[in-house]
Amino acid sequence: MATALAALMSLPSVTLAAHATPIDELTRLRAALGPRCPGLFMKRDDLLSFAQGGNKVRKMQFVAAEALAQTADTLITCGGLQSNHARVTAAAGAALGLGVTLVLNGTPEDPVTGNLRLDRLFGATIHPVARREDRDPAMAAVAADLKAAGRRPYVVPLGASTPTGALGFARGITEISASGLKPDIIIHSTSSGGTQAGMIAGCALFGLGARVIGISADESTAALEAVVRELLAAMAERLGARLSSLTGDRVIEIDDRFVGPGYGIPTAESAEAIEIVARREGIVLDPVYTAKAMAGLIAGVREGEFSSDQKVLFWHTGGVPGYFA
Repeated sequence: MATALAALMSLPSVTLAAHATPIDELTRLRAALGPRCPGLFMKRDDLLSFAQGGNKVRKMQFVAAEALAQTADTLITCGGLQSNHARVTAAAGAALGLGVTLVLNGTPEDPVTGNLRLDRLFGATIHPVARREDRDPAMAAVAADLKAAGRRPYVVPLGASTPTGALGFARGITEISASGLKPDIIIHSTSSGGTQAGMIAGCALFGLGARVIGISADESTAALEAVVRELLAAMAERLGARLSSLTGDRVIEIDDRFVGPGYGIPTAESAEAIEIVARREGIVLDPVYTAKAMAGLIAGVREGEFSSDQKVLFWHTGGVPGYFA
């Protein structure tokens, strides 16, 4: 365990967001949810001090360092039109002097809003495709064209959910340890799997016993669980550790009941979550990820899944620019 922890702390990174994010206690939300509600806290990664924040910044600090070590001059990644990851990649390229090409599926509206507007502001080249399944072939084609032109592209997979990106998020668990808070449960939005894998590994390596519950914004439980397991195995290999040292006795907990009709499509539960958190705490959730995760937390309270003496930490993974799309 000590060797794996030392390997994690020695991973190279670039500094995009130098400051820890706060943990807010949600006393008014707790009161609104009734006497059975556990203690509620929120990790405010929406306030990360780079590119309008969000969990993708933690991953990008490590992925960008890997790209620079390979002498890349261009970052290529993909996502939907309102991808938070694409926005962070565009900003990282601007900050590090790298070109950025974003392969984004969907039809832009006029005027351009939200994350897509920020992508363009940061100077990224937008390569539109029609469907999600078109993204990976398009990234490969863009990379081939750049190489033929003498450039050095680095392809960042969806969500920066690589072993490197996930390990970057794992290191962020140091901020929970330093705060003195010992949550019984951590709830967050999960989609491409890297954030959840990083949280599980970080909690194990830094001795936090919290359950890590991912509320899916996209995929089924089975599909996401397989991705998280694969990432954890690759992370363990990278750190020279046994897989068990990155998981402890945790099972991979994913709840896909709140996806609704599909990715990015609001539900009645997510709309309620946005409103109640805004009106009780003055905090904005995004409609794609954090609103559905908070809907899962609220449902858990109402269904008696937690006890009033527990501490539940909701990890706000950002994405607020998407609210304005």
